Amino acid sequence: MSARDDKIELSPRTARGRRRAVAIGAAVLAGVGLAAQARLNGELGARLGDGVAASLASTTAGMVLLLALVPTLPAGRRGLRFIGAALRSGGLRWWHCCGGVGGAVFVAGQGVSVGALGVAAFTVAIVGGTATGSLLADRWGLGPGGRHAVTLARVGGALVCVAAVAVAVHDRSGGEGALLLVVLPLLAGIAVAVQSALNGRVGAAAGSPWPATLVSFVVAELTLTVAVLLEPVVRTAPAGRLPTEPWLYAAGLIGIGVIATATLVVGQVGVLVFSLASVAGQLSGALALDTMTPGPRPSVATWIATVVTFGAVVLAARPPRRRRSVGPG
Repeated sequence: MSARDDKIELSPRTARGRRRAVAIGAAVLAGVGLAAQARLNGELGARLGDGVAASLASTTAGMVLLLALVPTLPAGRRGLRFIGAALRSGGLRWWHCCGGVGGAVFVAGQGVSVGALGVAAFTVAIVGGTATGSLLADRWGLGPGGRHAVTLARVGGALVCVAAVAVAVHDRSGGEGALLLVVLPLLAGIAVAVQSALNGRVGAAAGSPWPATLVSFVVAELTLTVAVLLEPVVRTAPAGRLPTEPWLYAAGLIGIGVIATATLVVGQVGVLVFSLASVAGQLSGALALDTMTPGPRPSVATWIATVVTFGAVVLAARPPRRRRSVGPG
């Protein structure tokens, strides 16, 4: 047998399938990171008594690291120049660079809601918004891959995820402020889906995920700063002090990896599949964290919703079937 015979050449379809599987696996791992981020932001928010300020603190940690690294790397400087050129030429609109606003809403939702709902219930609540926002982002072509067909499987997966939200949070729907605690993650889910789409577009223009990640963090930092400054108008500012444990601020560092992964992957599989696959990772990590750490324990409803969500991810991730051409006769 010759050396050539030992080599197995993959068909283009098989190669695309493998790349898609790797991309979905990366999205799942990014979701596990989001679960850990939610736990850290929730804990920091509880210590400070202010979820928005906690989100600003962790985002600042990530932004400082990116500002120290990206401009010093040749690919980072080149990518920033490409983004500037794309903005001047009209290849990118200014609002394409506003994905960080969605990130700010998401991490603020973590800081405010996780302590009361638990990571798992918060994550399942994110699904409803993520499913809806991702479906719309794909339909409108916000991501770098352009428009993705709204197939029956994709719509079905989104609807199943929305149903999972109702199952997961029905036992936590009572009490003062509970409705806001559930609505905020739903809005955060829509925001993070749009963020993934826009960051993917900026990353495609930059030719690297890191400049797009830096842009996203800077915009998120500005958004959260404005929110913190306006917060005293809405309520009395809490008197909590910043904790001294360094690990509480690692959420921003985790966010760097999550956003960079989204920037790379969303163009390959679309916003909906990326978002739902990352949600599957979030649920896995969230259930583990809620089981092993102090705080609200996952209810039976949350476990059921998790299983339902995994089924929805499988349903939505199925690539659309190509119609076979039928010859005459």
